[in-house]
Amino acid sequence: MRKEENGPYKIESLADAHRAFGLPTPKHPLVSLINGAHNPVAMNALPGAHVLGFYKLSYKPKLSGRLKYGQSYYDFDEGGLLFASPGQVIGSNHDDGRICSQYTLLIHPDFFLGYPLAKTIKQYGFFSYATNEALHLSEDEKLTIIEIFKMIEKELNSRIDDFSQGVIISQIELLMNYANRFYKRQFITRKAVNHDLLQKLDDVLDHYFANETSLSQGLPTVGYLAEQLNLSPSYLSDMLRSLIGQNAQQYIHDKLIAAAKEKLSTTNLSVSEVAYALGFEHSQSFSKLFKTKTNLSPLAFRRSFN
Repeated sequence: MRKEENGPYKIESLADAHRAFGLPTPKHPLVSLINGAHNPVAMNALPGAHVLGFYKLSYKPKLSGRLKYGQSYYDFDEGGLLFASPGQVIGSNHDDGRICSQYTLLIHPDFFLGYPLAKTIKQYGFFSYATNEALHLSEDEKLTIIEIFKMIEKELNSRIDDFSQGVIISQIELLMNYANRFYKRQFITRKAVNHDLLQKLDDVLDHYFANETSLSQGLPTVGYLAEQLNLSPSYLSDMLRSLIGQNAQQYIHDKLIAAAKEKLSTTNLSVSEVAYALGFEHSQSFSKLFKTKTNLSPLAFRRSFN
């Protein structure tokens, strides 16, 4: 473990992680499962923020408070799953290192080399979620997740042979597929509160265009919207997919086109002026997007109102 000046601690290998917490050397240099019952360490209890060089999946039997972990009254109380990807800053003040993980799975990206999961793992958006967007599990979901952790633990403790890596990767993929499924369920059970977030998102964008924030800040970005709602960009996109079948970027484009249609139909602004007012640097980019979305050029759309 090393610390850059004025930066977070960097834990680049699984051996570094085990050493930092006083654990025995991992049996495999690229994958490790820490059973909290045998090694009761708080995996977030580092002096300040830290960056991992590997993936981390943790099951905590208790999450520290509804507000801190984003839990609403629509959620379950059987603990939850947290995820982190290589290069992600974790262990900030938003985490509670005092709450120990029952299972913590650490996987170096090199473990997936030669397997499809090396590429498809990037499709699991929850690795980019913030800690307060943890997956809250029901009793049945908890039992399923724990059973998979036990399967991985058993395989890691068995004799290594030609099949070991493939079996463990299949079990990891099974764990992530279940997590994906349970997150989709969480979006459904949080539907009411998520609809409130969608209304707030509409208000943020309406205010953005009405107050001509775009003139100084350019086009609204996914990162900007996520920050306004205190969400991670990945969680925002996945939430929108569950509600309206669009990711955050597609949603922004639709709002842009709606605002453009209003200006084209109710003002005498030129196409270039409309593009500039919406935050586009080049009117050609605006015209291209408008035609892609409406099958009409901005001028053709305006003529349809005359």
